[in-house]
Amino acid sequence: MENKLGPLKDKRPLKEKLTSFLQSLLFWRGKETGMIYTRDLEWRDIRYIFFPKGFEEKYGYLGTAIWEESSFFKYMYPLVLAMDYEAKPKWCPRWFLRFTDVFGNDKSIVRVRNHKLNNLHRKLTKGIIFWDWKTKWSDYDLRISISGPKHLQELADAIETKVYHIGREEELVTEIKKILPTATIIYGSIERLEKQLEGLQQFYKSEEVWHPNETI
Repeated sequence: MENKLGPLKDKRPLKEKLTSFLQSLLFWRGKETGMIYTRDLEWRDIRYIFFPKGFEEKYGYLGTAIWEESSFFKYMYPLVLAMDYEAKPKWCPRWFLRFTDVFGNDKSIVRVRNHKLNNLHRKLTKGIIFWDWKTKWSDYDLRISISGPKHLQELADAIETKVYHIGREEELVTEIKKILPTATIIYGSIERLEKQLEGLQQFYKSEEVWHPNETI
């Protein structure tokens, strides 16, 4: 039986069928050489390429994911959009960048699955990568690591500074309110709040001064 495109039965020799099947396995299965390995590809990788879910998958080709549920999302959202604007060629759809990310980079910032596709991905995106983001000494001590033009680096630095400023202010205000709940708070200067806290601590340190939180 034949259809408009030709015979339905695969009449290829068995050797050719086996070769084709083994080639498909090599295409989907990961490889391991010593400590270096690539992962097995799954159908969800294809879904990620053509039907991304959420912000983190849409811009996943840039590198480290930014989850919408994260408290830092509102701060890093503009950085990711700016990186996408610089990295994505106007003629190139994002699905193709996600394709080269999966089949070239193994959907990783450190592994290489296919050198040609990896080089193509790097060339198309101009080497712009979101390496990592994390907090270090405190919840507001945000560290952002990217590769990109100077103005993107400056934007990342400005976001780090802003997050630190907001977090440190909130921490100081909490400490001030513990000592004096009715204290007047003037935001905008970490140094001013630190002096205010230090002054309250020194004032109420004296045994002769009644602390507002103490019961009589």
